[in-house]
Amino acid sequence: MLDVCLLGTGGMMPLPYRWLTSLMMRYNGSSILIDCGEGTQIAIKEKGWSFKPIDVICFTHFHGDHISGLPGLLLTMGNADRQEPLTLIGPKGLERVVNALRIIAPELPFELRFMEITETQQTFEMDGYRIRAFRVNHNVTCYGYTIEIDRAGRFDVERATSQEIPQKFWRFLQKGETIEDGDRIYTPDMVLGAPRKGIKLTYCTDTRPTKSIRENAEGSDLFICEGMYGEPEKAKKAVEYKHMTFYEAAKLAREAEVKEMWLTHYSPSLTRPEEYMDEVRKIFPYAKAGKDRMSVDLDFPES
Repeated sequence: MLDVCLLGTGGMMPLPYRWLTSLMMRYNGSSILIDCGEGTQIAIKEKGWSFKPIDVICFTHFHGDHISGLPGLLLTMGNADRQEPLTLIGPKGLERVVNALRIIAPELPFELRFMEITETQQTFEMDGYRIRAFRVNHNVTCYGYTIEIDRAGRFDVERATSQEIPQKFWRFLQKGETIEDGDRIYTPDMVLGAPRKGIKLTYCTDTRPTKSIRENAEGSDLFICEGMYGEPEKAKKAVEYKHMTFYEAAKLAREAEVKEMWLTHYSPSLTRPEEYMDEVRKIFPYAKAGKDRMSVDLDFPES
């Protein structure tokens, strides 16, 4: 199960009821943060979640509304006596940018590990999930992210028994491990069926619609996408500043055949996004206007 919370849905500047951009996910004791705008710490506390298990922070790009909350978050982690390393993933220049922000958070009791994205698409494997970064189209280097959790095939008791595999090894094989027992080697493919459908989430902000978004979002259980403008008359502005309208996001969701879409990263002038959702749902019926701390548990399918 992947626990998902859209911590902040604001773009450019925070509002009294809307913090800046951030998404948090929890899986198997590990937490992932995408972006860390102003108010991220408050939103995590309001949600009732913890800073301690955050293992990875991904950054889409280095505009202030996506990274300004990082120094304070690092200080809070340090004050909580965190010792475990923290992995940071982001565009080229990540280490330089973070170290500049750390002028106000110079001493930390844990290591920062930097993984800079150098390709148009790059994959990182960790803690049982896969993070795929893909280039989008903003006025600075910017990436979207897809999080995937694979699911192995069903364990076949009859096959395990017929091959006389000791029962004490079954749970290890089910986890995908290879076992050596004397001169015998047991591999997962001996007892597992075909891989089953896993969990997939795609997140992107600050971009025009791109082929890379559509391809990477394809079949996602949840697609969280920028909707900077809901007002139809602001379509030209979206093009000029390389952002997206609600309707462009909905078309991407429809083309990628995702199960559900949440809009986020609203313009400060957009105070009531729900007013535009009837038209959005004519394009993609499974669209929702994201709100701060909007949450869902994504689970593996029954079949």
